Amino acid sequence: MNMSNNDIPESVKKGIEYVKRGKLVLIYDAEDREGETDFVMPASFITSQKVAYFRKEAGGLICVAIHPVAADRLGLPLISDILRNTNSNFAPLRRIVEEKGDLLYDNRSSFSLWVNHRDTFTGITDRDRAMTIKKMGEAVDKVLNGNDRSYDFYSEFRTPGHVSILKAADGLMEERRGQTELSVALALLAGISPAMVICEMLDSESGGAVSKADAIAFASKRDAVFMEGKEIIEAYQSITSL
Repeated sequence: MNMSNNDIPESVKKGIEYVKRGKLVLIYDAEDREGETDFVMPASFITSQKVAYFRKEAGGLICVAIHPVAADRLGLPLISDILRNTNSNFAPLRRIVEEKGDLLYDNRSSFSLWVNHRDTFTGITDRDRAMTIKKMGEAVDKVLNGNDRSYDFYSEFRTPGHVSILKAADGLMEERRGQTELSVALALLAGISPAMVICEMLDSESGGAVSKADAIAFASKRDAVFMEGKEIIEAYQSITSL
């Protein structure tokens, strides 16, 4: 990516340096969207201790957001597309798929498959989820940076599983501006493999999303970087060529 360093907001510059080193960053999408802050970290740096940290300190759903090209090469469609194309034996499943207007914050969600690595046991333990996430990162790296088109994702992973894969929109920021796309865009800005672990920050008292103010305070106390989605979008849109 050819990009002037002056085009990048300071928070994103710091966020880029943090994710390059596998350190935690926080991304707030937007007030007119979900209004949520997510923990974000490259999948390649995940450990069982970090899964536990995400689980205890964030509390939301631990997912892996991946680049759409990687998803296509791995044979990972959106789960909504899978259900819409079920045969007549499972036709009622088509009725459960989200429709336009079902989501108040977007036109669609990004969920693909839920998987476990085949070497895991139950798949839900911190160790098992760390293995699945780390192997997901390796799979993305193989089909993108290694250009290994022969890699067989289905021989290494199984479904149902305990790690949700999120497929970013084909047009990234031009098509959708959710946490999936924001985290993948940050990976691209950092020049790292676009497979990012994300997890919503939830308030243990209210049960809702952690407020932006509380997320900012958390970041300042825990050596994490807080970024607003609009800052990542601004940096990503400053790219002149790929």
